[in-house]
Amino acid sequence: MKVIVVGAGVVGTMHAWHAVERGHEVVHIEREAEARGASLRNFGQIWVSGRAGGEELDTALRARELWEGIGARVPGLGFRAIGSLTPVRNELELAVAEAAVARPDAAARGYKLLTADEARAVNPALRGAFEAALWCERDAAVEPRLAQLALREALLATGRYTFLPNREVRDVVGENAVRDDRGEVHTGDAVVLCTGAWLSGLVREVAGEIPVRRVRLQMMQTAPLGEPLTTSVADADSFRYYPAYASPALDALNEGQAQDPTAAAHKMQLLMVQRLDGGLTIGDTHEYEHPFAFDTLEDPYEHLTRVVESLLGRPLPKIRRRWAGVYAQCVDTSRVVHRQRVRDGVWLVTGPGGRGMTCSPAIAEKTANELGW
Repeated sequence: MKVIVVGAGVVGTMHAWHAVERGHEVVHIEREAEARGASLRNFGQIWVSGRAGGEELDTALRARELWEGIGARVPGLGFRAIGSLTPVRNELELAVAEAAVARPDAAARGYKLLTADEARAVNPALRGAFEAALWCERDAAVEPRLAQLALREALLATGRYTFLPNREVRDVVGENAVRDDRGEVHTGDAVVLCTGAWLSGLVREVAGEIPVRRVRLQMMQTAPLGEPLTTSVADADSFRYYPAYASPALDALNEGQAQDPTAAAHKMQLLMVQRLDGGLTIGDTHEYEHPFAFDTLEDPYEHLTRVVESLLGRPLPKIRRRWAGVYAQCVDTSRVVHRQRVRDGVWLVTGPGGRGMTCSPAIAEKTANELGW
């Protein structure tokens, strides 16, 4: 087969990967010189811990397995099976962690409740004050700014992959074909549109209004920490955000412990992971109402700095980068992704939300299976 993939973010790249792995030829079209959207502007976390039970967790676990296998073959991804720790500071937060450990799927996630001393043995950089921590062994990380480049290099080496940057696809032409802004028509046996947060233009023309919204977030990255941060780290605000933690204990936390006003105003949680250069990627916020602001706000960064310093028990290194990103999320957040046949032989795959980096290998695998590649 010949497969045309539109969009070189992580979802599109993983569709190209699965097609090539199954012996097919791929033409991969990207409107920028390189992917520049949410696939780069994220933590690079393979985040199993907070996923909803059922299909979402199954997808994340399968993706975690695939990431590890791909990472062994493509070392440039920077895959690390580092797990995560979520420190808790009081009885209300501890009760949510205990409820998580009592879930029937806790073993599949690798959940374990650690004392503060046990958590510091796992991650000695956590010298701040906390009572205990929720450990998730199945969480992992890759390097988001490098992943697509490393995957593309491996794909090019197969001889069955062609990358066409700086071309915007303007039209779907009949069956199994698209026309780019140079007027060239690309025809295959299947076309997959992995357009990320680009939901207007071509997407609106071929699919109409789809049940997908855009979400904006802010993040930052520090200079090298000077010591290993051996796990990803979250704070108890992540309990309020991720569906895995829904429980009567979470209801009691929401009722009995008000969220910090800045965190509440910007729908925040702390997520933190160390990059291969030693710097820390720290975030994030969530903004759902259009139009999005074009600037970044300082209050969320100041809040995150306070939270991180309280967990590390030391000042943060200098902030080197701040940025905002936008990703596409299914309005029905129980759906892992929006997958729609928009024409004969043409599929749209978008809207994984904040699960794109985590779930993309399994999302693409399911597309390949459903299309009979």
